[in-house]
Amino acid sequence: MSGVFAPNPNDPRVIRTRQLILDAFMWQLNHMDFQTMTIMDIAKKATINRATFYAHFPDKYALLEALLADAFMEYVLKRVDAGAPLTEETVQELIYSLCDYHESSNKCVKKYNSVAPIIEKNIKKQLDDFIVQLLTNENPHKDQKTLEHAATLLSWSIYGITYQWNQEGRQESPSALASKIVPLIIGGISQLHVEEEL
Repeated sequence: MSGVFAPNPNDPRVIRTRQLILDAFMWQLNHMDFQTMTIMDIAKKATINRATFYAHFPDKYALLEALLADAFMEYVLKRVDAGAPLTEETVQELIYSLCDYHESSNKCVKKYNSVAPIIEKNIKKQLDDFIVQLLTNENPHKDQKTLEHAATLLSWSIYGITYQWNQEGRQESPSALASKIVPLIIGGISQLHVEEEL
């Protein structure tokens, strides 16, 4: 929106207003479908005007990404140390993290399935970057492009399998899911070590 200046993110009033918007948005997500929600609905609940909303977020999609994508990394970092190597246990914890994330989002977002595809790209990117970091911890001399390809393969696989698990109603426990998937994933990761030895 032209003519709207970006607020100072360190100003306490800006921080308070942003929190009002996030709280109002969370309330709306619990009570109405994201697709039918308007900026006016959010602004009214946050007791602000539309111009104030637009000073903080360009649209409701950016607000959704800010809310759910940030929450996603909190779930990951609760279980996985960013300095750890990528091991069987780490992959298992990543699967648990995504299961936790999907399950929690289902509880706090009405019709979560309608918003999940919107934030999927952002979540895959965050997971991809995190896995590159884990792979680099363990393989600091490995070709960076190879590590990036491996991370993309892993992040999309882990996200995809947990998304499908969620879509199908979470019929098995995260540990049962992980016990089936981790051996398949670890087989691919072990190839990085084989190539290194050659």
